[in-house]
Amino acid sequence: MSRWTRFVVVAGVCAIMLFPLYCMLVVAFTPRDALFDAGAQLWPDAFTTDNFTSLFARFPVGTWFVNSVMVAAVTTAISVTVNLLAGYALAKLRFLGRDAVFVLIISTMMIPAQAIMFPQFRTVIDLGLFGTFWAVILPSAATAFGIFLARQFLLAIPDELLEAATIDGAGQLRIFLRIVLPLCKPLIAVLVLLAFMAQWNDFLWPLIALKDPALYTLPVSLRFLQGQYDADYGGLMAAALLTCLPLVVLFLFLQRYFVQGMARTGIK
Repeated sequence: MSRWTRFVVVAGVCAIMLFPLYCMLVVAFTPRDALFDAGAQLWPDAFTTDNFTSLFARFPVGTWFVNSVMVAAVTTAISVTVNLLAGYALAKLRFLGRDAVFVLIISTMMIPAQAIMFPQFRTVIDLGLFGTFWAVILPSAATAFGIFLARQFLLAIPDELLEAATIDGAGQLRIFLRIVLPLCKPLIAVLVLLAFMAQWNDFLWPLIALKDPALYTLPVSLRFLQGQYDADYGGLMAAALLTCLPLVVLFLFLQRYFVQGMARTGIK
């Protein structure tokens, strides 16, 4: 295909992907009465911020936003650290049963999340964490897919580089911190983005593990805008827009490293 043909195809795909976001943006700034007018309007006659002001006046959106940021940030920090250390051990350290451990970790990806929710719930209760942020954070402290990505990325680092550091007297921790981590910027970007996005968008488990509405995260709080017979679509789209913005900003900030990391781990 010619350059212009490829450009048109890419532009068409981007338009299809961005159209739902555009509809969400339009509905968020459209007056409530205008949402139910006959005929679909891709550009409303009037814009308003009443959906946002009403949302903040009726619900503690600021508290929910802070809760989401805190839970997602702490979960991401713990998850990235554990995934990097596990990936390093499975890629560069030699110990009995290493490959079996890796296969066992990967096999857990075939287990549906719903199948382990009950034992996970019982574990949280037995540890006395039910109803706290740690009940949401700790179950996501490591992921099989994150360990897989870390291992695949670290396999590409030459063993000779690590052996030279060992000859110079460096221990495993120093090798990991001084040599391996500086080479893992694309991998870290991928792990940060995937972990933050998964925790930020998680709805079912925080709904089960948190009992105090003051501790709810943004995805859980969206259900307050959906009644049994009616829904505040303007407020719902306003809250959804606030929920999407941090992920969009984070991806735009990390997109260069994200593409490099995905390519170097063999995921095309």
